[in-house]
Amino acid sequence: MAAADSISSDGFEPQPGSPPPARFEPRGDVYPPAGRGPRNVSDPADGLGREDHVRPQVDSGTPESFKPLEGLLVLDFSQFLSGPSAALRLADLGARVIKVERPDGGDLCRRLYISNLELDGDSTLFHSINRNKESVSANLKNPDDLRFVRALIEKADVMIQNFRPGVIERIGLHYEAVREWNPRLVYGEITGYGKTGPWSGKPGQDLLVQSLSGLAWLNGDAGQPPVPFGLSVADMFAGAHLAQGILACLVRRGVTGKGGYVEVSLLESILDLQFEVLTTHLNDGGKLPERSAVNNAHAYLGAPYGIYRTSDGYIALAMGSVIQLGQLLECEALAAFHDPSTWFTCRDEIKAILSGHLAKRPTAYWIFRLEPADYWCADVLNWKQLLEHEAFRALHMTQTTVNGSGAALATTRCPIRIDGKMLLSPVGAPKIGEHNSKIKAEVFGG
Repeated sequence: MAAADSISSDGFEPQPGSPPPARFEPRGDVYPPAGRGPRNVSDPADGLGREDHVRPQVDSGTPESFKPLEGLLVLDFSQFLSGPSAALRLADLGARVIKVERPDGGDLCRRLYISNLELDGDSTLFHSINRNKESVSANLKNPDDLRFVRALIEKADVMIQNFRPGVIERIGLHYEAVREWNPRLVYGEITGYGKTGPWSGKPGQDLLVQSLSGLAWLNGDAGQPPVPFGLSVADMFAGAHLAQGILACLVRRGVTGKGGYVEVSLLESILDLQFEVLTTHLNDGGKLPERSAVNNAHAYLGAPYGIYRTSDGYIALAMGSVIQLGQLLECEALAAFHDPSTWFTCRDEIKAILSGHLAKRPTAYWIFRLEPADYWCADVLNWKQLLEHEAFRALHMTQTTVNGSGAALATTRCPIRIDGKMLLSPVGAPKIGEHNSKIKAEVFGG
């Protein structure tokens, strides 16, 4: 499943969403260590924080319970996957994230389904990528809503949006405008292909970006058509890159006191993902990658690299000596390839020999012969096998979130651990405008 990530609608009406503290005071960036009084963050060089008058009073608690971004307020105007994934990571790290959504339908990802799964009226995809957030709804054509949105932006530490180039300018929430309201704001923007060039107006959709980037020619076997990833990799990497840029600007803000403007595109992120092979292409005379005709796993690696069928499943073989492999597997035919250069020039021939040999025995038999010799190999699991494995259970990689309606979702957790602690939150994804009254009361009083 791939998700479109650049919004084309000019009539967007902003959308807030995220979990707030008892009082609405955007959280400052720096909390005092246990046993000390609050730090004075009015000095630009003192931490990442906002001025004291907008920072909530908090119990310092214990260092173990502290998340690094507690005290930050993030406004997530983005939709679909890339922008919301960046905001999700900031929420996982402790920031308060408020989705700003249009009243009529909200984030379009609410209706972007995977296998037609739905929870509490919205797609499970939306729930998985918008957990741990609040939501407000706003119509930017309404003066009162616009005043509300501006008040939020004036108090925010971070703002994220992923409209097509030109749309946010028409709305009046582009960086040049909002930095006048809040010079300390870190503004994050994701486009499909950048803001200039002949592709800037194209839909920023993951499959389309993969197809244009050359990535699809790295997957599948020779003779097959281009094969895209079965994941929205452009969206996910762009979201990760945006989060990295935002965090870097927050660190810089702690030194200079000024915000910043972070720009990422799906295309640039997916090109960066290919840096290893693109660098090879740029330095080998411009040769195109040649996929193996047999069990291709990496167009630029020789035999035995690939996944092979066994008598009861599959086995993955990484890079290694073909001669040693032949000895360990008792496959005499591999002894003919004593020159390492043939492991690439005769790649398909070697892999065909291996395919026939490995199919004779079960996966566990081959792993038993290879692992003691430290030859890199692995079983090939499906999700059912993985989730039942002790190695997966040891990671505690899943969590359950519950939204305001009581709907529960089993999903993954943030993969980052800080000071030995997992970053968990039971807060489920919000309904459109679920926190309007609460957040307006916090902003305007009453």
